[in-house]
Amino acid sequence: MKKIIILIFAISLFAVLIKAKAMINEYDEIAKSDKVDVSLYAKKMNGVYTNFKINFQGGVLSRPYWINTTSPTWSPQIIYEDINKDGKNELIIILTKGYGTGILEREVHVFHLQNQLLSKKFVEVPVEVLVDDPIAIVLKNVKTELLPNKANISIGDKKYTIDIKSLGIKPEHLFADIYFGNIINFEIKDNQLIAKIGVQISPAGGYIGNIRITYMFKDNIYQAKSIEFEPHE
Repeated sequence: MKKIIILIFAISLFAVLIKAKAMINEYDEIAKSDKVDVSLYAKKMNGVYTNFKINFQGGVLSRPYWINTTSPTWSPQIIYEDINKDGKNELIIILTKGYGTGILEREVHVFHLQNQLLSKKFVEVPVEVLVDDPIAIVLKNVKTELLPNKANISIGDKKYTIDIKSLGIKPEHLFADIYFGNIINFEIKDNQLIAKIGVQISPAGGYIGNIRITYMFKDNIYQAKSIEFEPHE
């Protein structure tokens, strides 16, 4: 009886693996890592990739609501680095949801790898952790004032004044206040997760720099470690 149960379990597991593989085969492979055995699969729907499958070392995770543009220039990025200083690499996936003239909307997902017991064997399983929304961080921590000739930005006790006269933007073409949201970018630099949020004062020709957010992992969430303004050169 015990042998029969083991045989049934083995057949069931084989069927699940075959089903998962067959399911992935119905999708397009849109990104692959050269550092770790990870591939991203998705389906093209209404001009974007969605309904993602993450193949991590043979196991499959589903992310049905992820979105990425179909442009090869903006394929998803797969990064495998230690960004929380725990001595182990994390899996970071950066998606591009939209792009265009003066527009870049990207989204980051971070997975910690945890050893879990599956089928009497410990295997590494990616577990997604929260990343604080960069726009929410900016709105909570950055104060702004937009005048006809200058833009004022305050972050804590740091104050920045940008002379905007040289941009030649007519006062009637200025926003009511400094705007954040058209450019949301993420990168990994020096083993740190960094977000860069575009700072704009006008719909056209009004880009004056970035708010740079460096993240740290604390209280089970990636949250702002530092916030700085980087003027556009």
